Amino acid sequence: MKSAAASAPFAPFSGPFAISTLSVPGEARWPGLVAPDGRVLDLRTALEEPALTTLALLEHWDEVLPRLHTLAGDPAGRWRPLADLAVHAPIEPRQIFQSGANYRQHVIDLGVAHRAPDDPRSAGQARAEIAAVMDKRASEDLPYVFIGLPTTISGPYDDVVLPSWAEKPDWELELAAVISRPTYRVTVEEALDHVAGYTIANDLTDRATVFRRDMPPIGTDWLRSKNAPGFTPLGPWIVPSASIADPSDLRVTLKLNGETMQDESTKDMVFDVARIISYISQSGRLLPGDLVLTGSPAGNGIHWGRLLRDGDVMDGSVTGLGAQRTRCVAEKDR
Repeated sequence: MKSAAASAPFAPFSGPFAISTLSVPGEARWPGLVAPDGRVLDLRTALEEPALTTLALLEHWDEVLPRLHTLAGDPAGRWRPLADLAVHAPIEPRQIFQSGANYRQHVIDLGVAHRAPDDPRSAGQARAEIAAVMDKRASEDLPYVFIGLPTTISGPYDDVVLPSWAEKPDWELELAAVISRPTYRVTVEEALDHVAGYTIANDLTDRATVFRRDMPPIGTDWLRSKNAPGFTPLGPWIVPSASIADPSDLRVTLKLNGETMQDESTKDMVFDVARIISYISQSGRLLPGDLVLTGSPAGNGIHWGRLLRDGDVMDGSVTGLGAQRTRCVAEKDR
């Protein structure tokens, strides 16, 4: 189901080109090279690989990248208008790694909002204590990472279906890194060499099911709260890492029905992209096309006391990565 795309303007990105996954409506999807002015090259034709997929492109990223730069600078290429095409999530990853509690102010806000009714602390006392915990986490150098399902991925202009069981669906706009090489036990200094580029992810969460009600000592239930189909609108583009000067200095902005709710710099991250990737790689092996979500800044619905509902439109942008627009649709209305 797609409705937001028709009203979503083309949003420019940094650098000479970006990678997308496109289709003529009703036909198979294919990897495209998008120019900053909205023209597109079908990379199956341009690279003479009729069966090429976006994942296969990323699996050979280092060798194909120079060719992509050449194609982007060729005015005689077989360019076509993006407006004639359907835009899908730029990649269907095999694995999704999600960094939680990674924006200082966001964690403080959530901690205060989730205080127990009988918590004797004032809001100010709770903030001070949570801030001290964040400082300790940073000094101990231990990011918090969990796993998401690939079936949560949806397109940057697709409708988001709010499940009937989700009592408190919330937005979480994030910077996402896209992996280009098999990555295992890399250092922080090596980590960014394994990033093909960056994209935008909105990691939706049902706040009502984050914590287990039946057995509180178990803690968080990320399967239930984050992994409904389509709960991760992604894209629209993968912007090559060389076009993003500093992933630790980007603006993450989400508007709900035109009103700004999140607007924060990635400078507020406790652990930067390189540290998160290195940390993941010490235990798990990342593969080309995998996503690493880096956490969401302050300004979620639980902070504002206003959760997602039927008909809401979310506009999400990250500096240099374009923008996505998605509309919420209640499951009962499908």
